[in-house]
Amino acid sequence: MIEIGLKYTSELTVTDAVTARTVGSGDMPVLATPMMMALMENAAMLAVKNELPEGCTTVGGHIESSHLKPSKMGDVVKATAEVTKVDGKKIEFKVSAYSGECLLGEGTHLRFIVDREKFMSKLS
Repeated sequence: MIEIGLKYTSELTVTDAVTARTVGSGDMPVLATPMMMALMENAAMLAVKNELPEGCTTVGGHIESSHLKPSKMGDVVKATAEVTKVDGKKIEFKVSAYSGECLLGEGTHLRFIVDREKFMSKLS
C-alpha cells in the first residue's frame, strides 16, 4: 500500500553526459534542466516501486519544477520525491533537488500506476 510521506532520494554526479550542452537544452556545461527533472522522476518511481501490485509500474503524467541554480561538472545532485497524495492509480509527489545544502529546484510530479503488459500493448 502506498502511503503519504513515502520518500526516496536519487543522486547523480554532473558529467558531460548530463549537461545542457550535451542533451541540447542549452549550450553551457552545467546540469541540464531535463536531467534534473529526470532525476526527480527517478526518485518518485523508486519511492513507490516496492509497494506496487505484481506486474505493475508507474509512468510519469506531469512534472513541474523550478530550476534555480546551476550545477557544475563534478557536483553531486540529490533529488528527493515524497508522496503527498494517492487517489486510486494516481500518485502525487513533492520533488526537490539539491547540491549539498543548495536548493537547485523544486516542484510537483504526478505518476500513474499501470499494468506493464497492458501499457506496452498500446504501442502496437
